Amino acid sequence: MTRVPADRRAGAHPAAGDRHTRARYRRILRFAAANLAVTWWYELFLPRIGLARLAGRTRSARMTAFARRFHALALELGGLMIKVGQFLSSRLDVLPPEITEELQGLQDEVPPVAFPAVRELAESDLGFPLETVFASFQQAPVAAASLGQAHRARLLPADADVAGLKDVVVKVQRPGIEAIVAVDIAALRKVGGWLSHFRLVSDRADMPALVEEFAQTSREEIDYLHEAAAAERFAEDFARDPRVQAPRPVWERCTRRVLTLEDVTAIKITDAAALRAAGIDPADVAPVFASVMFDQLFTNGYFHADPHPGNIFVTPATSVAGGHPWKLTFIDFGMMGEVTASTRAGLRRLLIAAAARDGKGLVAAIRELGVLVPAADTVELERAMTQLFARFGGMGFAELREVDPREFRDFAEEFGEVVRSLPFQLPENFLLIIRAMSLTSGVCSSLDPRFNLWDSVEPYAARLLREEGGNAVQDVVRRLTDAAGLVLRLPGQVDGLLAAIGDGNLAVANPRLERQAARLDRAARRTASAVVFAALLVAGALVRSSDAVVGTVLMAASAAPLLHALWAGRRGH
Repeated sequence: MTRVPADRRAGAHPAAGDRHTRARYRRILRFAAANLAVTWWYELFLPRIGLARLAGRTRSARMTAFARRFHALALELGGLMIKVGQFLSSRLDVLPPEITEELQGLQDEVPPVAFPAVRELAESDLGFPLETVFASFQQAPVAAASLGQAHRARLLPADADVAGLKDVVVKVQRPGIEAIVAVDIAALRKVGGWLSHFRLVSDRADMPALVEEFAQTSREEIDYLHEAAAAERFAEDFARDPRVQAPRPVWERCTRRVLTLEDVTAIKITDAAALRAAGIDPADVAPVFASVMFDQLFTNGYFHADPHPGNIFVTPATSVAGGHPWKLTFIDFGMMGEVTASTRAGLRRLLIAAAARDGKGLVAAIRELGVLVPAADTVELERAMTQLFARFGGMGFAELREVDPREFRDFAEEFGEVVRSLPFQLPENFLLIIRAMSLTSGVCSSLDPRFNLWDSVEPYAARLLREEGGNAVQDVVRRLTDAAGLVLRLPGQVDGLLAAIGDGNLAVANPRLERQAARLDRAARRTASAVVFAALLVAGALVRSSDAVVGTVLMAASAAPLLHALWAGRRGH
């Protein structure tokens, strides 16, 4: 982990000489402290003294009040507070409607900067008056975001010939936003430091590390040269995908604070009326959007980490060439994430296990991703996941909302303590992955209230399995090696256990332990033989389609461990 400089650690105060900066810093901290105190009182303290029902009765009103206060604060302060509000508003699948409905306006309510200030900053960075750089430049912004705002413009004929386009969108950074972002990050470091003192939080995540990850992402987001390069890389990843497009940057008109991109403005992805007017069913857009986001996370390893509705358009076929009737057009590539090969492999296994309703496989994938510490005992969690899939697996968001709340309450009471007791943690670099998937789920639910994520997960997982089929033989060999190791290790472990008992080095409270251990020895040998039998049989079946001889040999060889398993089982009677 990178060590944070002393002046940037959690709680580092912004520049002492700027009264406005200090006031902003204190305002954010007061808001956070007040709401943390309210949450602690109602959600932790009152239930402990038997007043959980009182907390429950006031929860809806408290959520609404919090959302309204945060909405007002975000609009007043801007900066990263808008980003936080946009994230909360997208969590339709998790957060109550009291919060999401109140904060949805933050997607479009960011007030614009006056044009004279925009002109001054743009001309300072480009080095020339706007009239000499562009053929036209609209003063009214087409969009205003938390860190910058966009204006439509047209390139000069000579520049248009070189770029291969003439209509562009010029994104100009908000004046002074770098200082505002620095203050917001300092405040978030302080809040992260507070949270790290609560064991419930510190056992699950390294809050200072997460804040630093967010800080790094925010600094990259206000570097428009970084965003231009990200747009190009994203477009290359989907160059052969007829469902997706991205704007091309005009490098000659890009600086660190001014970004000039191809104008790809179309229908906002959540504008249901406009989509229907263009002959596009919003319910058809949801699974395509989910699939495209899956491709980014599970295949490409490079993903758009801010896919809220303001950053995605649907472009009808009349405006683009290609075999698909419409395209998803992504913009705003300031917040991008990368997934390492090992993490991507873990995510793929997680998706496949979820599609198969495999509770044990899901827990194994979670452990592989580092979300569970290696020493965690997951037997009860596997049982909980299996029962969860059995009852709720395959349900969409709308179906889950129709389930009797008492069922969720009963399930939570039964397994809540199991989940709370396990050493979950949030690995570094997971913040953007969680954000991207949360926003994806929220957008899909907005497009189609009855959208069922499983309908997208299952075919995608099946495709992943087909793609990985070419490595089936290597995977079988690995599994055979694991099984052979199991065969060799288990009897020795049982013998060691018995030897320890015989030497008096192990306290034995149950006189039947030796008989149980002997049965465990026989069962272990029988199970290991059965595993080898199944692995050889599956390997033969997979290989036989491409190599009949080798496949037949493997299938025939599986008879040996099968006979051993049967013989060991009979011998035990």
